[in-house]
Amino acid sequence: MRIRTDLSTAHCVVEQEGKTLIVTLSRPEAKNALSGPMLLGMYRAWRELDKNDELICAILTGQGDTFCSGKDLKKGINESGPEDEEFLRVMADVPNIHWQALLRENQPMKPVILAIEGYALAGGTEILQGTDIRVAAEDAVLGITEVQRGLYPVGGSSVRLRRQIPYCLAAEMLLLGETITAAQAKQFGLINHVVPKGQALTKAREIANRIGENAPLSVKALTRILREVPAYIPEQEALDKELEIGWPILMTKDAKEGMRAIKEKRKAIFTGE
Repeated sequence: MRIRTDLSTAHCVVEQEGKTLIVTLSRPEAKNALSGPMLLGMYRAWRELDKNDELICAILTGQGDTFCSGKDLKKGINESGPEDEEFLRVMADVPNIHWQALLRENQPMKPVILAIEGYALAGGTEILQGTDIRVAAEDAVLGITEVQRGLYPVGGSSVRLRRQIPYCLAAEMLLLGETITAAQAKQFGLINHVVPKGQALTKAREIANRIGENAPLSVKALTRILREVPAYIPEQEALDKELEIGWPILMTKDAKEGMRAIKEKRKAIFTGE
């Protein structure tokens, strides 16, 4: 059962479904172009995901036939409207709220699963690079298209993309600004799963439910190491960090419960302790 939370805004619906937070970009009349209310909703959702011990992961998706078309090109670079007033008030206290919303900074220490239907362009593909497990419908279209508009992908793509896929593929996506299909994105290693049209959220829910069956402290620790230990740092430094993060998990009640469940041939019941 999905329960709408008071974190929702006019352009972003935030719901809780069991241990999963479902975040839906909800501005279909504008192809889910980014707006102040949308960014505010995402920012609230990620901070809730971090602090709410009932939650083990989140799903990010979009309403309608477009996941996200990026910046609203009908507005200037720094232009805002009346609908952005609450977002701007929060931004006065949290100057990087937009980067937090877009998962460029202060990513939550719990997994974020992405479910794409339709187009994910510019900022839509920039958000993608801050998520952990990615599902796209077979007709999805992705692209970092800013260069074709005289803009720059400041959401992180010029740095992150070449760390997530081979350099030459990243360079081609960035410099040409052309779109790629879901099948190409999977071949590049940019997404995990391609599913039939209309099934991206269903597959994302399936993944979230499987994560939800695991020990929450283990999931959080593994997510933390994914965030804090990039693949390019020296191996010994990374292994030292692994012990720092991972060893305490072996001392938890959930670790004992997991071992006990194996002996008793039953499903483990984890409590997050």
